[in-house]
Amino acid sequence: MTDDWIDIGSLDAIPRRGARCVSTPEGKIAVFRTHQDQVFALENRCPHKQGPLSEGIVHGASVTCPLHNWVFDLATGEAMGADEGRVRTYGVRVQDGRILMALQQAMVAAQ
Repeated sequence: MTDDWIDIGSLDAIPRRGARCVSTPEGKIAVFRTHQDQVFALENRCPHKQGPLSEGIVHGASVTCPLHNWVFDLATGEAMGADEGRVRTYGVRVQDGRILMALQQAMVAAQ
């Protein structure tokens, strides 16, 4: 690990095609794991009706909001299809089975 990243948990703590939340003073960040073990982090609020994206369905590299079926690209946070909008994304990576978040982004989220 380097000083530029903080450990936010084990990859095994998130089921494939699932998510977990990291709480910050500013809100929750949803950390997603795809079927192929890719990891992404997004703001946990859909811009449409504030739905909890961490409770959505992960398919491929996308997540569907559980409230009104908006679909978001996990890599960019962009709404897909006819919907418009985006959610904030956060830098994450996996190292030695641990999920690391970019320190600068984690600190901004925590302010």
